[in-house]
Amino acid sequence: MPVLTFFSAVFVITFEQLVQWRYGPVGITGLLLLTIGVKTKSPTCSSIGAVLLALMIAGPAL
Repeated sequence: MPVLTFFSAVFVITFEQLVQWRYGPVGITGLLLLTIGVKTKSPTCSSIGAVLLALMIAGPAL
């Protein structure tokens, strides 16, 4: 079980660093809002985070 926890933590940290490198502070804020909303079961917070991430990803296409 500790090995699974370790790999999960490494994956999450790597993913956060990738988002921050690619999309900057706004992307990490969106990811943070999405994560907090899912953990606290707040649909408003998770929706704001998801929309912010979607706008960051689709921004160059718009």
